[in-house]
Amino acid sequence: MKKVTRSRQRPHTTDTLWRETDLALLKELMTAEASLPSDAPRALLSVRLSTLTAETTSPVRQELDLRRLAREQGYRVVGVASDLNVSATRVPPWRRRELGHWLNDRVPEFDVLLFWKLDRLVRRLTDLSTMIEWCHRHGKNLVSKHDAIDLSSPVGKVMTEIIGGIAEIETAAISTRVSSLWDYTRTQSDWLVGKPPYGYTIDDRGVLVIDPQEERVLRWCLGAALRGVSARRMTTVLIRAGVPTGGGGQWTASTLLRRLRNPALMGFRVSESKSGGARRSETVLGVDGNPIRVADPIVTEAEWLSLQAALGERAKSQPTRRKRGATEFLGVLVCADCGTHMTAHRSRGKVRTYEYLRCRRCPSGGLGAPDPESVYSRLTDEIVNALGSEPVRVREYALGTDSLDRRRTVEMAIAHYMTGLEPGGRYARTSFTRQQAEQSLGKLITELERLDPKTSEDRWLQTSSGGTFRERWDREDRETMAGDLRRAGITCSVSRHKVPGVRAPHVGLKLIIPADAKERLVIKRDAFTGESS
Repeated sequence: MKKVTRSRQRPHTTDTLWRETDLALLKELMTAEASLPSDAPRALLSVRLSTLTAETTSPVRQELDLRRLAREQGYRVVGVASDLNVSATRVPPWRRRELGHWLNDRVPEFDVLLFWKLDRLVRRLTDLSTMIEWCHRHGKNLVSKHDAIDLSSPVGKVMTEIIGGIAEIETAAISTRVSSLWDYTRTQSDWLVGKPPYGYTIDDRGVLVIDPQEERVLRWCLGAALRGVSARRMTTVLIRAGVPTGGGGQWTASTLLRRLRNPALMGFRVSESKSGGARRSETVLGVDGNPIRVADPIVTEAEWLSLQAALGERAKSQPTRRKRGATEFLGVLVCADCGTHMTAHRSRGKVRTYEYLRCRRCPSGGLGAPDPESVYSRLTDEIVNALGSEPVRVREYALGTDSLDRRRTVEMAIAHYMTGLEPGGRYARTSFTRQQAEQSLGKLITELERLDPKTSEDRWLQTSSGGTFRERWDREDRETMAGDLRRAGITCSVSRHKVPGVRAPHVGLKLIIPADAKERLVIKRDAFTGESS
């Protein structure tokens, strides 16, 4: 029998969007749902919007319509996955915050996924095909409020793929219109659409003009860069001074460098280029072959060239980046004093390059931990000694069997024989009928004992891969080990203590293993990509 959660449900969308009439209808629908039998199919409602405006279908309307559909179909609503301000084109269902959590970790808790319209679920045919395949593997169904979609029938599956193809064509048409608009605006000297670059703003007439405050920030950064000040030092000063970034969030060295390298500082129109994996802005040329000017310049061409030369010269003096980042156990090594992550830093001296671990909040990064490789090796040895003998277990999804129906049949037969064996019953009249009935009753009781009620439910199983984590870590690299440790919530506290007469501090390591670490070490395979996590 399926487990039913009786916890009180509440509106899952933004509370301010619910009116009194909506809440009254919600209460009515939930009251009707309470009268459903305990084994009614369980429904998960999916609510999604790209942007919430007055013209869009509100999430409240979507949820109420889906609850009406669930009542009509006899489904019990077990949850609502509400993902607002999420693009279905960019983010597939299994990557969304709420719906993705249900699809990846709470699969046994529902039987059917309800959505308002197909474009509320997916906008790419490949994503729809992936969802259909996932539903078949996990014994789930897709049902739409406004489309003829129901995977329980062959016709419904075909209609799902046809509607999905139409939705993808519509998405491609929208993308083409947007791209054409951007292509047109790039050739115009007027600012028609888009967010202005840092240092500029749009006035009441829709004209791109210089923002005085942001101009002062850029002019200060120009002077600092020409004096040899690093971008990291400049960001520290800007953060301490409380200077707004102009786009939310906090200042970072990469964000500042991107703005200082932007030709838009000279008042030119630019477009983004991602050649070589780096985000850079390039000047857009007009039909005459010259840059298109859209505003007054913040810096002159000579100043911009001097700035690029200064930034380029400082970039040459920086150590080359490692392919997987400077810190091998990022997120595992934490400072014992301030609790922030330890990160690896390298500085190049006149003779050689120095590498050390430091934290974020301690003054000057704390005492530092020289020779990160020795710290990694010590951590690896301690982890292998503590957890290397643990067997590698993988989480697998198991569909329920038909034993539930057989169990009900056996229980009914047992009740039948027990009633007949009571005094005055049909099997208590002669010794022969009593003996035959008791034999049949014994067989049924034995069969009932063998029927495990747990096998009738969809559930997660943990299977062994036949090896230990020591063998897994010997076979793979440190990044695999670090991923396992992060998944299990295992951290290593790094302490540094000054030793008299010795320049380098003493580095101590303390492994912190949560009580449930062994359960969290279980490998969970992504049902949509096949990757392990």
